Amino acid sequence: MINLKHVLVATDFSEPSDAACAYARELAIRFGATLHVIHVVQTVPPGAFGMEGYIVIGPQLQKEMEDDARHRLDELVMDSDHSGPAIATAVIVASSPASAIIGYAAAHRIDLIVLGTHGRGALAHVIMGSVAETVVRLAPCPVLTVKHPEHDFVHPNTLTVTAGA
Repeated sequence: MINLKHVLVATDFSEPSDAACAYARELAIRFGATLHVIHVVQTVPPGAFGMEGYIVIGPQLQKEMEDDARHRLDELVMDSDHSGPAIATAVIVASSPASAIIGYAAAHRIDLIVLGTHGRGALAHVIMGSVAETVVRLAPCPVLTVKHPEHDFVHPNTLTVTAGA
């Protein structure tokens, strides 16, 4: 029997991540699990080049990115009718999103990771890599990837009819 107590979804606030959040939320509700929702803010390098030449980027930009991520994460998990699962959120600052997701999963004894995938082509994958692929290969638990748009298993109307039956 599958027993999920901790479900993790990592979001970058994109449509594929929103689809993954819907799956993760539904799984957490069905299994009575805690839903962990995280966002990884990539570390800002100490300097960057701009139109006017070299511009030093201070810690203020990093702080603004983290604050914005926390705000968006709070909006994402808002549950005004309290019908959802128990939720834990985290904003993690790291140079590698995949490593941060894997580290969080190990540290919090996550039973299932749910990730949205952008479904980029082979060339984009070779150039940019894939967070989802790295997590699938190295995660300490099973990983469910959700491609958007794709076949959708979570249907609010079906849930209402089933609950009323």
